Amino acid sequence: MVLRVWSLMRFLIKGSVAGGAIYLVYDQDLLGSSDKSQAALQKAEEVVPPAVYQFSQYVCEQTGLKIPQLPAPPKFNFHIRDYWNSGIIKVMSALSVAPSKAREYSKEGWEYLKERTK
Repeated sequence: MVLRVWSLMRFLIKGSVAGGAIYLVYDQDLLGSSDKSQAALQKAEEVVPPAVYQFSQYVCEQTGLKIPQLPAPPKFNFHIRDYWNSGIIKVMSALSVAPSKAREYSKEGWEYLKERTK
């Protein structure tokens, strides 16, 4: 009985996390234009580090554990967010032509095998 309750609780927790992520993406309009996505990313960059620090301080106070300070994230010479949408566009265009390319390559391979077996 405990095993069933535990598996049900795991399912509910995972479903809640997934539902919350979907709601967050929809609410912040992350799948909209790149301007809105970039604004949401900048907002997250400003809000998340202080929230993580505050949560870690709370955990330290409640549990008595000492959490070591994380190193600063590395700095890049280019902004990843500037290239994100172009990367997504290239991946989606490659996926859209994949079936026709696969058919073309298999046809070429079949012709090559026909020539070699004569």
